[in-house]
Amino acid sequence: MSSRILDNGAPLLFQNPCSLFDILYFAGMKSILFTSFLFLQFFCACTNGTDANTSEDDIGTARGFIHSALNGDYEQSRSLMIQDSLNMQYLDAFERNYKDRMTREDKKGYKDASINIHNITKVTDSITVVRYSNSYKKKEDSLKVIQNAGRWLVDLRYSFPKTDSLP
Repeated sequence: MSSRILDNGAPLLFQNPCSLFDILYFAGMKSILFTSFLFLQFFCACTNGTDANTSEDDIGTARGFIHSALNGDYEQSRSLMIQDSLNMQYLDAFERNYKDRMTREDKKGYKDASINIHNITKVTDSITVVRYSNSYKKKEDSLKVIQNAGRWLVDLRYSFPKTDSLP
């Protein structure tokens, strides 16, 4: 493919010279596209910490579950929990208590609370028990995290052992 040459010796590509406006417009569009690309990368890199809904490791799952429960985000807590009827009943009871009985001050206190991990016990390669408290109530509690099909999930049955006696 040969390039055509004009009478003045300039290649055909430069047959219609651009005005200064055209050059500045193109340069401006190029910088807008570049800036937009940078913002897109920035926002994609900044994910919400409650994708602390990570179940990649045992401690991350425990922290994510506790954090979402303290914030009253029980849908997020459900996604980090073993999906059986007993676990669902426990979480439903927590959610009802949070929505119906808890005062606004308590909700704010829990939401502002930090998580304090006191002890981590690896029972097996796929079972971990996390002893924790929060900075609002400071009551120590424990949570069992189990690896199931490559995902770490919370098992609330450990936190509330079965009792044989009626109250």
